[in-house]
Amino acid sequence: DDAIVMLENITRHIEAGERPYDAALRGSREIGFTILSMTLSLAAVFIPVLFMGGVVGRLLHEFAVTIVIAILISGVVSITLTPMLCSRFLKPAEEMRHAHGAHGFYQWSGRVFDRMQAFYVRTLDWSLAHKPIIVGLFVASLAATLFLFRFIPQDFLPSEDVDQIVASTEALNGISFTDMQRHQREAADLVRADPNVRGVISVIGAGGVRGGINAGSMRIFLKPRSQRRLGVDQVINELRPKLARIPGLNVFMRNPPTINIGGLNTKAQYQFTMQGVDPAQLYAAANRLKEALARDPLFVDVTSDLDLSTPSINVAINRDRAGALGVSAAQIEEALGAAFGGQQISQIYTATDQYKVILELQPQYQRDATSLSRLYLSSNQQAPPAAASGTATVPNVTGGLASLVPLTAVTTITRGTMPLSENHFGQLPAVTLSFNLPPGVALSQAVDRIEEIEREIGIPAGIQGSFQGTAQAFQSSTSGMGWLLLGAIVVVYIVLGILYESFIHPLTILSGLPSAAVGALITLVVFGVPLTLYAFVGMIMLIGIVKKNAIIMIDFALTRQRNDGVDPDTAIAEAGRIRFRPIMMTTMAALMGTLPIAIGFGAGGQGRQPLGLAVCGGLLLSQALTLYITPVIYGYLAHAERWFQRSRRAAPVPGE
Repeated sequence: DDAIVMLENITRHIEAGERPYDAALRGSREIGFTILSMTLSLAAVFIPVLFMGGVVGRLLHEFAVTIVIAILISGVVSITLTPMLCSRFLKPAEEMRHAHGAHGFYQWSGRVFDRMQAFYVRTLDWSLAHKPIIVGLFVASLAATLFLFRFIPQDFLPSEDVDQIVASTEALNGISFTDMQRHQREAADLVRADPNVRGVISVIGAGGVRGGINAGSMRIFLKPRSQRRLGVDQVINELRPKLARIPGLNVFMRNPPTINIGGLNTKAQYQFTMQGVDPAQLYAAANRLKEALARDPLFVDVTSDLDLSTPSINVAINRDRAGALGVSAAQIEEALGAAFGGQQISQIYTATDQYKVILELQPQYQRDATSLSRLYLSSNQQAPPAAASGTATVPNVTGGLASLVPLTAVTTITRGTMPLSENHFGQLPAVTLSFNLPPGVALSQAVDRIEEIEREIGIPAGIQGSFQGTAQAFQSSTSGMGWLLLGAIVVVYIVLGILYESFIHPLTILSGLPSAAVGALITLVVFGVPLTLYAFVGMIMLIGIVKKNAIIMIDFALTRQRNDGVDPDTAIAEAGRIRFRPIMMTTMAALMGTLPIAIGFGAGGQGRQPLGLAVCGGLLLSQALTLYITPVIYGYLAHAERWFQRSRRAAPVPGE
């Protein structure tokens, strides 16, 4: 853009009849400060990004450094190399008209541009004559910006089509390896039959999230995007009902994110962790929330790491009876550990090898819960009490008789179920729910909905919930995005205030930002794209692109006003007419450069598409509005600045 502005200004002087060398000197002298303002203020936009912390700061740090360095180098080249090349390669006006006069396209495009410029001059004069209407339009754009920012769906990182799908499979507890293999093969064959799929890798056991025999995973490789009719999210939606018809097997599919941000190893992409001190209360609340999410259409593939269907035997110690019989809780624990824990009690050494001696029950007794009734405990009493029916006596080391108390005499044994694993997070018992989102649902909608459901079902106060992984990074980033945008605007205002030595004119330059934001947000809404991190980066870029157009216009008006004493309205009207061409050139250059990103060309283009849509939409609307809003705001603020300066000069000096 800097080179375009420099080239256009030099060309304007050549078209007025000056020699290329003289036009290069005069044009570069006129536009040099403008380019300095554009370069420094655009680089300042990305300064807050350099100091941003968290995941977003780490993602955007290199981007900001690259942009700032490129901008500074571009500014230096534009005020040094570009004028020199113009003085050597541009031809005098007569030769240029003779060279291009015979080309019909050149003449046609020239006439089209002249009509556009004449139309703009007429409408600009009307705008300056009806300033309240334009100010109302500015206020409306500001209000629309605040409204859209509040209600537009937001997301963190957009999903990209990388030609792969990750799937986790899960069957009932206790399933045999043969049955699990049959279920897994059926699911893999069904996926392979899809015309969008190129191949499948299927794993049972170690590849699953839990790693048991009843769990597995599949890595689904899709055909290149050019060879299939559906995107990766559409393929998942097409396969989900087909796989749901396989009896006894649950399949959870997700589009693997480009960047994995923390989180747990779960079956779905987004995680919500619940914590509590009381496990029973925690498990009941987690099941209620899971059922509520599964019924809500905003969530798909809802699952959790809580599995309460594992058969268990609960041995409760009757401490009063155990104390009366002379049996301690430690003895009961040691007996159960020796029977089922596989404890090493000794080691046998031979001349060539060594062997560990393991104490445990034989396998046939370990599989049967009735074996617990065959366990006896040694009492520390010499003779069994009369009440201890069922006890036995054996000689002890002192020569007396020691009591053997059956385990069932001092415990209560019940059957039930228990969690397959006791998960903890932050040293507290925890249950993690995971879920995916259907197409068209943004992460912000899911986050808000989960908070609403928690209030609706009445989660106890002792249960705390928090998002993990991508959802947690999204929450932290959205809380700082507004401050990042505000920080960028403040830094630009300070830089412009220093350059122009004014508190007023930086506000004039920044007056076009609301219209750019409205254009970007409306474009995202029209195309059904949420406000992702990439789209927000595009809006930060819009701050630099839009204000450059205002700088081109206002710098010319200030020069005419300060050097020639021209009235502000006359100066800004003349600036709009003369600077219309470089403004259109820079805007069209930025628009054409961003259009391929908005269309989504190339591998992973779908993920970068929100950035292109935000920039293109913001440029189109801001171009149509700022060409009128900026001159009107400039007129009001310039008159206010004049009045303020006159009042200061007229005010009496203290002490006189």
